Amino acid sequence: MKTLLIFLIAFLGFNAGSQVQFETTKHDFGDLEPYDDHFVDIVVKNLGTKKEYLLSVKKPYDVVYIVNGQFIEPDSSIVVRLQVNPKAKGRFNYEVQIFTSDKNEATTIKLTGNITELPQDNLSAFTACPDFSSRPSGKANKFDLTVVTVDKETRKPLMSSEVTMIQNGQPIWANATDKNGKIKKEATLGLSYFYATHDGYLPAELGSYVNFQRNYVILELVKAPVIEIPLPEPVEPELAQKDTVIELVVVEEVEQNLENQLKEEPTTIVENNSIPVELAELDKSNFSEEYFKPINVVFVLDISASMKQVDKIELMKFSLFQLTQMLRPQDKMGIVTYATDAMVLLPPTSGADKEKINKQVEDLKASGLTAGGAGIKLGYKQCLKGYLDDGVNQIIVITDGAFNRSSDDYKKFIKKYKRKGIQMSVVGIKNKPMDEDEMKAAAELGGGRYIPIFKLADAQNNLKEEIRFVTFKK
Repeated sequence: MKTLLIFLIAFLGFNAGSQVQFETTKHDFGDLEPYDDHFVDIVVKNLGTKKEYLLSVKKPYDVVYIVNGQFIEPDSSIVVRLQVNPKAKGRFNYEVQIFTSDKNEATTIKLTGNITELPQDNLSAFTACPDFSSRPSGKANKFDLTVVTVDKETRKPLMSSEVTMIQNGQPIWANATDKNGKIKKEATLGLSYFYATHDGYLPAELGSYVNFQRNYVILELVKAPVIEIPLPEPVEPELAQKDTVIELVVVEEVEQNLENQLKEEPTTIVENNSIPVELAELDKSNFSEEYFKPINVVFVLDISASMKQVDKIELMKFSLFQLTQMLRPQDKMGIVTYATDAMVLLPPTSGADKEKINKQVEDLKASGLTAGGAGIKLGYKQCLKGYLDDGVNQIIVITDGAFNRSSDDYKKFIKKYKRKGIQMSVVGIKNKPMDEDEMKAAAELGGGRYIPIFKLADAQNNLKEEIRFVTFKK
């Protein structure tokens, strides 16, 4: 009894002052997509002078965990990695109780967030907690990204290549590769698009999802055919030899730099391109009232699962951002999306409200089936709501494939609204050749054109040129 009493006294004294400190007791994951990391690291520190222990972890069924140790030496720490595995969309709120040897009560960790979409295949990808070779992301965390440019044939690195990184359709940064052909910098996880140029080579483009594990991107450049052109300004020797990068810090400079590069690159040709001579002679940045009518344009966007491929949705966002910059206050732009269902994302909105338009474009995410017919019908109805008597009224479908083959009644809508003065064009984003004929047929039926977008230069120019073409005062 005496021994037991001494043990209890010692144990209670041990708990009188808690020596184990948790770096945080709550974590909000925010909105989680299927490709986001679902885990967080909780650091547990021992601020005392005696060894402490992690005794047990009591958790809900939908939470799994691993730890990198049981013993917590004085002035050291261990990590408890917690992963959430919600089985349904929507908000979640979990409480995890962690017992340590310095106190009787458990420390409660609160985990909150919102599942915006479940993975297409199954939930198995979320079940196992990743080991400690993986780093948790979170919305604010960064990771080390390496981008390499190489000669596709020889595999030799290319020094002083200009590389631009695009996320959510917006240029994020532009850097030059070092003497090893590399760019190393911090980046934010997500769908990304890379565009690289190098003297004497054709531009290279690549869409990729990047995170802590997928943090090495290789861009392969092909030598350009030998053409007699003026040589660009040479790279200064002292810059070429440095193992550093040249970075354009200001976003506006990055955008301008990319725009200048893309101006030099040929675009995919738009067939039936009977451009008036007067329009061809105008500067491509000219969208003045003197030459162009106001436009009420509603975009019908395919956001089905096939558009989830990085290069497709990034090219679509980029092209829409380019157009939004060109719009005037008298112009209107609306957005209808279609996947499993069709919905109005943005009613016809003044071109002066660019921030509102851009926010809707930035938030676009792809998933689901393809209800193209329903999207076209809804697009026409929205265009009619914003109808301009003194301007051009147009819907533009942007898709990567054929329309919903199970429903052809949307063709009746095309004919009906064409008689009411609303035309339709179709933009193909990296579409297959087999789908091109149907796109062209639909555009012809709607009184518009088929507009191909296969690369960044197309996204920079073709959509804007279509708007200039249909609004030109002939």
